[in-house]
Amino acid sequence: METNLSDFNIDAPRWDQYTFLGRVKHFFNITDPRTVFVSERELDWAKVMVEKSRMGVIPPGTQVEQLLYAKKLYDSAFHPDTGEKMNVIGRMSFQVPGGMIITGFMLQFYRTMPAVIFWQWVNQSFNALVNYTNRNAASPTSVRQMALSYFTATTTAVATAVGMNMWTKRAPPLVGRWVPFAAVAAANCVNIPMMRQQELIQGICVKDGKQNELGYSQRAAAIGITQVVISRITMAAPGMILLPVIMERLERLNFMKKVKVLHAPLQVMMCGCFELPVSYLEPELQDTIKASYGEHVPYVYFNKGL
Repeated sequence: METNLSDFNIDAPRWDQYTFLGRVKHFFNITDPRTVFVSERELDWAKVMVEKSRMGVIPPGTQVEQLLYAKKLYDSAFHPDTGEKMNVIGRMSFQVPGGMIITGFMLQFYRTMPAVIFWQWVNQSFNALVNYTNRNAASPTSVRQMALSYFTATTTAVATAVGMNMWTKRAPPLVGRWVPFAAVAAANCVNIPMMRQQELIQGICVKDGKQNELGYSQRAAAIGITQVVISRITMAAPGMILLPVIMERLERLNFMKKVKVLHAPLQVMMCGCFELPVSYLEPELQDTIKASYGEHVPYVYFNKGL
């Protein structure tokens, strides 16, 4: 017996997005690292299925589970603004394996200047690619802006790491292990706003609950970018603050002293849409929305990026 999918809305949230647990389930679903290994052919199939579902021409015999899986793959690999396939390394589903490897090596190789410079450069190159891939594509970024952002963030990270390494030479060993986190935090404060500065200049598109465009807001862009910066630093904090404490204790053990070659792999293994009240927008944009919709649109929605 075929399932009636005539009323199926593939863009409807699978979990309640007004609850914390619902949002957690949603992001766990689209950032599933296993989707990184899905073939190009299957990703293209997922896009076709999503587009057909939106047009109401679902192929006969299609099951709900197939559509949900197609939407999962689509959300993990295609940009929400443009619908274009994102590069694998820049996808949020690559953050777990990619971030684990880079963070682990930054925490392990922090003692020598060449190692510090090299791994901070690798990390900022990775971050720049992720920021560009997940930008709000409605605000295009020029090659010059991207190059300036990349150079500024890398310089900030390296300067912070090198400076703090020199400053902490006489400090307890544990303090030196926290230098990579300080460098990452400082660079995030520069890299993300620089990479997405066009959004701050031109504003980003805000919509009502029915996805109707209402205008462009610089304030929404500033709030969104600020939240991304804070969330990136917060996500890095547990591993980069607690892991050095754990490794500092482990490396004192006799058996760990005998297997120094395993220190880096061990650290790698251990690392492991926003809503905005209309009242927060620019006065002129508030007036435009109220003139067109009255008080029927209390909130607007926008893609803050990841």
